[in-house]
Amino acid sequence: MATRAALIEAAAAEFDERGYAGASMDGVAERAGMTKGALYFHFRSKADTASAVIAAQDEVSRRYAAAAAARVASPLESLMWMSQGVAAQMTSEVVVRAGLRLTADPNARAIPREHPYDHWVGHTADLVRRAVDAGEVDPSWDPELVGRVVNPAVAGVQMISDVLRDRADLYERLRELWTVLLSAIGTERTRAEVPRLVAIIAPDPPGPAACADGAGDPVD
Repeated sequence: MATRAALIEAAAAEFDERGYAGASMDGVAERAGMTKGALYFHFRSKADTASAVIAAQDEVSRRYAAAAAARVASPLESLMWMSQGVAAQMTSEVVVRAGLRLTADPNARAIPREHPYDHWVGHTADLVRRAVDAGEVDPSWDPELVGRVVNPAVAGVQMISDVLRDRADLYERLRELWTVLLSAIGTERTRAEVPRLVAIIAPDPPGPAACADGAGDPVD
């Protein structure tokens, strides 16, 4: 299991840097410091390796989402913590970066996978539905519609931040996105809370205090 995990991490770094077409099994083995025999013992092909990276990405992202849901009672606060988790994953989790790159890579469309986007759209829609019931989101908004809009918007923000700033401004750009979205879908009460809500989308403070409540290590 430890060898497989190390190979997935090495494969993620290879795919994140080179994309699917440019990545090689030789490169994965070299990054892992293992022989190609050890690599092929666990994965039959590059496609099989990429599929394992995508599955690992989905597992890590689900754990971040569960940690976000466990932190607070407010549905909109949970959404903000989810976005904070997106930024944390994209800046610190190579498996997540690689998995999302592979998911969007036209050269990797034939890779066996369970597509994560339907899950995230449904999860977002469920939180928005709860926010409507809690009086945080205007009931005229269809939660499914919001879910379908939010997830591509977040993906687009992180992509542009990656291209232009190597994700250095990702937290700031996500705060701007949610400032616009919450001002549009929120009730009057929520609009007054927008600055507080979007402020959640910020890097975790360094040191032991961040890890004590799970904020610094949400995948454990």
